[in-house]
Amino acid sequence: MSLGVIVLLAFVVSSGLSVVLITHQNRFAFNELQELKDQANQFETEWGQLLLEQSTFGVDGRIEQQATEKLRMQLPELSEIVMVSHD
Repeated sequence: MSLGVIVLLAFVVSSGLSVVLITHQNRFAFNELQELKDQANQFETEWGQLLLEQSTFGVDGRIEQQATEKLRMQLPELSEIVMVSHD
């Protein structure tokens, strides 16, 4: 065999091996990307739940603040509280 054919054969083999290597790396990177997307979705879900929880906890304080400032309401003294029973 001539030197040209051997060089050409070496290029074909190295080209095939690089295709296999690149394909493997692409699959590995794609799997990692999918895992990161799943993790990002979990973080977004958790973030939404935390925002909902924050707004729920903030409502009481906001209502009390609005009642105090706009309506000039205040908590009654213990002596002013009357318990009503239902018989």
